Amino acid sequence: MSSTVASLAALEARLKQDLLWLNQPAKAWMPAMEHGGEPVLDVAVVGSGLCGLVTLAALKKIGIDRVQAFDRAPAGREGPWVTYARMQTLRTRKEAAGPALGLPSLTFRAWFEAQHGAQAFLDMDLIPREMWMDYLVWYRHVLDLDVVNETAVAEIRPGPQRFVTLVVERNGERRIVHARRVVLATGLDGLGAPNLPPVALKVQAGFVRHGADAIEMASVRGRRVAVVGAGASAMDNAASALEAGAARVDIFVRRSDIPSIDKFTGVGSQGMTQGYFGLPDSDKWTYMVAGDRAQIPPPRHSVLRVSRHPNAFLHLASPVEDLVEAKDGVEVVTPKGRYGADLVIFATGFTVDLEKRPEFAVLAGNILTWGDAYVPPKGWEHQQMAAMPYLGAAFEFQPKPGLDPTLAQAIARISCFAYPAVPSHGKITSGIPSISDGATRLATGLARSLFVEDRAYHLDRFLFFDEPELFGDEWSHADNHKEMNHAEG
Repeated sequence: MSSTVASLAALEARLKQDLLWLNQPAKAWMPAMEHGGEPVLDVAVVGSGLCGLVTLAALKKIGIDRVQAFDRAPAGREGPWVTYARMQTLRTRKEAAGPALGLPSLTFRAWFEAQHGAQAFLDMDLIPREMWMDYLVWYRHVLDLDVVNETAVAEIRPGPQRFVTLVVERNGERRIVHARRVVLATGLDGLGAPNLPPVALKVQAGFVRHGADAIEMASVRGRRVAVVGAGASAMDNAASALEAGAARVDIFVRRSDIPSIDKFTGVGSQGMTQGYFGLPDSDKWTYMVAGDRAQIPPPRHSVLRVSRHPNAFLHLASPVEDLVEAKDGVEVVTPKGRYGADLVIFATGFTVDLEKRPEFAVLAGNILTWGDAYVPPKGWEHQQMAAMPYLGAAFEFQPKPGLDPTLAQAIARISCFAYPAVPSHGKITSGIPSISDGATRLATGLARSLFVEDRAYHLDRFLFFDEPELFGDEWSHADNHKEMNHAEG
């Protein structure tokens, strides 16, 4: 056995001991349910990337054990890390505890040092992207989390007996799964799709890609690439194209400068993580709209990764006004001129648009949004913010008033533990640093909801519990001794 394998085995033994000492996972406490002879899940999780895995772990930790996640990706390729993400390293500082849920032996650092040593961790700048995926694979394995891969959730709808029904599909075959609660852990595009502005539709689809597409970068060698956007994704796509041998990369930014200040990093704290949810809606709206208007800058190392190439060209104050097909590709039209390109990559984020997610059709038009719940003061209107779901304490969707009760109950049993939860709960579903705090809040909220729903079952268990602690042979009655002593006297 190699020293690396032995060290990792030692870490896993330590983790097992930590869990034992903490009495984790907690004993199961929910009633088992069936429908049609099939078991009903306590919680079904859609997606098994970072948010999905930590959800499974947090639920298991508090004794909700009939949980299962479904992911359309093959095992080891969940989430963006080895699919469309193109940064060389994570942007998060390496010391972040991430999904460890308070267990030191479950952190990335513990996993890394077990294999490479403490000095190697100190010497490392940021976590390599592919290595983070390797860590998540280990995390799933060591916690024995239940994930069904290569399985898409084709439909979610109200089910019988206050259950939620999922139609899942694998290899062209569909089956029904019933669950008492559903968690959507579907990442950045959790309730919509990659955002392509109307101008992107003016040319043939082969000329246009989104930054989240699985682009084969080797195909851009010797070609002209245009990138639209100024954020981290734009820089990552531009750098990847340059490193793949693109002849020229033009980056078009509508602003007069690249954003340089990350306001949320500046105010990040446990106070913000734990306290944001309690803020009045007006404060939440101000944080989110002001933050979006300031925008999040790309990391310095991502920008330098691009600017070191002499064939990279940054165009500021250059919104793309038109795309025109030409004999040798397309022309990107901006107020400053026309630029030839063979491929245009729009690094323009994601939309919340349930009409683009047929599997979530039950939610479309039926959930309360921020636009329904809050009217901002003049000058603070924000269309994208208004489209975000207005969530409850357990990240649950709020049904719009007047819905059929069966539909309303089903909607309230679905939680959004994905990026669109940020306006309601703060930045605890949008990255690694606070993901354990978010998952703990989700799990405890679901536990509270399920316990209250089963209150008659739990009260009956309490009232009829009759297992004795004492059996009557633990002492002798003091009065018997007194009578005996008196008689002898």
